[in-house]
Amino acid sequence: MRKSKTWGGEIFEIPPYQHVFAYQRELRRLFERESWRIVHSHINALSAFSLRAAKKADVPVRIAHSHSTAGKGEPIKNAIKAILRMQANRYPTHRAACTEHAAKWLFGKGADYRLVRNSIELGRYSFNASEREKCRGELGLSDSTFAVGHVGRLTTQKNQSFLVDAFAELLKVRPDSVLLLVGDGADRKKTASRARELGIADKVRLLGQRDDAWRLYQAFDVFALPSIYEGLGMVAVEAQAASLPCVCSTEVPDDVDLTTGCSHIELAEGPGRWATALLEASTAPSRGLSSSDASGLKAYDIEASAVELGDWYIKLYEGAVKQ
Repeated sequence: MRKSKTWGGEIFEIPPYQHVFAYQRELRRLFERESWRIVHSHINALSAFSLRAAKKADVPVRIAHSHSTAGKGEPIKNAIKAILRMQANRYPTHRAACTEHAAKWLFGKGADYRLVRNSIELGRYSFNASEREKCRGELGLSDSTFAVGHVGRLTTQKNQSFLVDAFAELLKVRPDSVLLLVGDGADRKKTASRARELGIADKVRLLGQRDDAWRLYQAFDVFALPSIYEGLGMVAVEAQAASLPCVCSTEVPDDVDLTTGCSHIELAEGPGRWATALLEASTAPSRGLSSSDASGLKAYDIEASAVELGDWYIKLYEGAVKQ
């Protein structure tokens, strides 16, 4: 166990979930020792493991929270998810999800759940012209360079190789462009290799894992999210908070359509269509949110969401104490 100086909480280190038995054993010991009244699990289908341990430890309030779904291209992972989903409603006493789409996928149609939106510090992402100039300068981008941006783990789900293909088509029309990929993951080598195969490695920059994504959004001209599945697609919310036009796949839920600058394109339409969509999105009005756009984003304000979640916890805690 170690304390978090940043947030004032505590971090308990246990075996990873891949070690199923040790993971559940240590979780149960932890729950019994700390005597928590509420356990809120955010690991989607894997919550079957953590909440099973919580139930054995007699934790009265057990919340399963769905943040994602499943899609093509991950047969082994999807098979495991399918098995675990059968246990999704067995151990929780309450259910939560970031969208209706994510709730239906994990808990089934008609299941009772609470909508708990993923939230951010909206003000931190607000467009800032001076920050954009500074960030683009650090990246070596001229004023005329067209920057396509993406933030996400480099994995099959996020589909960066497809985005590289689309960007290759875009370069035929806008050779003064660059693709900025923020994040890291198992597909890093695959993504870099695809860029080399297409002869555009000098135009595709893998920026790695960053803790200043909020700044990098300022440097982008358009944001792309070609995921093969999403529970929400929080990065699209962040991008819109930065007044960026967004092009998302149709596998990204419509819940992210918070401004007039967000559009959805089917992956089946191919890289060429995506290249056109990215260029068309860049012709949107200059950076800045209208009052209606800002209103749509307010639902993802962390200040309001924290109060709502806290009130829910208090209600659940009071109910548990009375038992």
